[in-house]
Amino acid sequence: MASLPLCRSPSSLLPSWPHRPVSASFHPKSPSSPVAAHVSVQDPPPQDPAPPADSGPNGTSPGSNTRYLWVNPNSPRAAGVVRARAGSGRRSRLASAAAALGACEPDEADVAAALEAAFPEPPSEQDAVIVLNTAAAARPETAALALRWFLANAGVRRKVILYNVVLKLLRKKRRWSETEALWGEMLRDGVQPDNATFSTVISCARACGLPSKAVEWFEKMPEFGCSPDMLTYSAVIDAYGRAGNAEAALRLYDRARAEKWQLDPVICSTVIKIHSTTGNFDGALNVFEEMKAAGVKPNLVVYNTMLDAMGRAMRPWVVKTIHREMVDQQVQPSKATYSCLLHAYTRARYGEDAMAVYRLMKDEAMDIDVVHYNMLLSMCADIGYVDDAEEIFRDMKASMDSRSKPDSWSYSSMVTLYSSTANVLGAEGILNEMVGAGFKPNIFVLTSLIRCYGKAGRTDDVVRSFDMLEELGISPDDRFCGCLLSVAGNTPAEELGKVINCIERSNAQLGAVVKLLVDRSASSESFREAASELLSSARGVVKMPYCNCLMDLCVNLNQMEKACALLDAAQQLGIYANIQTRTQTQWSLHLRGLSVGAARTTLHVWMNDLYTVLQNGGEGLPPLLGIHTGQGKNTYSDRGLAAMFEAHLKELDAPFHEAPDKAGWFLTTSVAAKHWLETKKASELVAV
Repeated sequence: MASLPLCRSPSSLLPSWPHRPVSASFHPKSPSSPVAAHVSVQDPPPQDPAPPADSGPNGTSPGSNTRYLWVNPNSPRAAGVVRARAGSGRRSRLASAAAALGACEPDEADVAAALEAAFPEPPSEQDAVIVLNTAAAARPETAALALRWFLANAGVRRKVILYNVVLKLLRKKRRWSETEALWGEMLRDGVQPDNATFSTVISCARACGLPSKAVEWFEKMPEFGCSPDMLTYSAVIDAYGRAGNAEAALRLYDRARAEKWQLDPVICSTVIKIHSTTGNFDGALNVFEEMKAAGVKPNLVVYNTMLDAMGRAMRPWVVKTIHREMVDQQVQPSKATYSCLLHAYTRARYGEDAMAVYRLMKDEAMDIDVVHYNMLLSMCADIGYVDDAEEIFRDMKASMDSRSKPDSWSYSSMVTLYSSTANVLGAEGILNEMVGAGFKPNIFVLTSLIRCYGKAGRTDDVVRSFDMLEELGISPDDRFCGCLLSVAGNTPAEELGKVINCIERSNAQLGAVVKLLVDRSASSESFREAASELLSSARGVVKMPYCNCLMDLCVNLNQMEKACALLDAAQQLGIYANIQTRTQTQWSLHLRGLSVGAARTTLHVWMNDLYTVLQNGGEGLPPLLGIHTGQGKNTYSDRGLAAMFEAHLKELDAPFHEAPDKAGWFLTTSVAAKHWLETKKASELVAV
């Protein structure tokens, strides 16, 4: 126990308790007279001195403001007091050393002088670690210099610890060249690196965007007798993925699963991204589900990686599920989250969902750049969201951020939007705005403008827009020629020559084929040969559009024989594959993706085939016949193919009816089809 011998007082004459051979006196504290207490565990209890002559009435010296507190060295409290006092002094000394080192210039002499002044006695290894962590973080330039001084002057048992401290600092500052230099110095000093050293260097390389270096250091580990731990594997899986070595990354991931390592979000995010990059979207989804089953909670990075992967996979329904789960788990979305959602919904043409994300970004005053705006405008142009596109375009023009202002692609999308609805005034207005903003019309704008004039029946404006192409020095491409073909299919016969002239000037071979098509004196066989040669030399992406537009023109000109010849040539070249399928219970005709003329031509040929089967008396027809048109908007017309085809079937009095439970399908029984086919000759089935 402790005695507080402030002064002699009557209370000091009280008998002492056993083991407490001290006296205690208590006096009220004066707020205006602070009292300092000195604690000692070394000195014996002070004896009560005689009061000085000038003592006050209570035995206190008028000038005394010091209070002594003695602690029994045998008390458990004594060790704590000693440690606290010693720790306080040590902390103060190390803080001063760190401050002095942090103020130094990166010069060896200055650093040595500061540390020698701070440590008159050799510092311990722990002192060195603390000072390096504190001071070098403020001035990383002095880290290596301070490290050398401590290695030479401190009581260091394991040098690798100090090297690891400085390597971690360099990793934090992303200084790869200095990391490599320190590694070389470490080896020259004969210091054996440990797992922490390799883990730090590998993660530093990854943080500096040098995945190949991370892999290189990982492969060095066996040379130094080091075995990777889970943190190292996590960093290296990511490094392999970033370096493009997907096979090695997935091999390490499979090993992690087989040996039941504890997975973490970094590993899972990396493997998901690798699967996404290689197109293995099912693999990405499997990893996502496996990590949750293993108890690893997805973080924001994992969720964003999955949203991006499923957007690339064109699985917007999965994107919606993952986003809903993210909200339920209270993971706060970032700008990258909204970007992934916009990518997914705009690519899949999920208009309502994309616009909901856009308005949420607006409500949160989030920066939206021109790339995201253009994705939205392109989607709106494709699905006919006129009002939404106009709202987005107004927002772009009103934005104060130069990164959000409309560019050439923005204007192109708006022209495409208006051309899809044959809004000539809207398309021309946007074109004038575009020129006023300093952008020249490009091939995409002129293609859309010509389509707009074609739908509006303004053939002279089609020719005028074509002349603009030459004035601007733009060469027609395959898409432009396909647009002219599409316009020709809807042009009255008396004005068709104007459009054919534009086609011939754009592509002489295509123009020659169109002339053979229009010329009623030209044989179907000569037309077939010319068309086959054209399609054989055309790029793959334009083969089917050319066929569709040419068959539209055949049907519009009542050239069904040439249309059938073209269909046969296209099938021989593999352009139209799997149009007909047959099972024991159903024969089907698949027209999805075809233009109206191509669909009607294909139906004509199919009905002739069915009629031939009945005439030959072979196996007969199956119980069910079906025609699949799809239910979406048709690329080559303003309406869906299903609606137009239903009207055509009614004209033919064909017994096909829309299936109530299968959208886009028209079905009939073999009995009804047989009766219909027998009442008419095959040549009369399709009247064009």
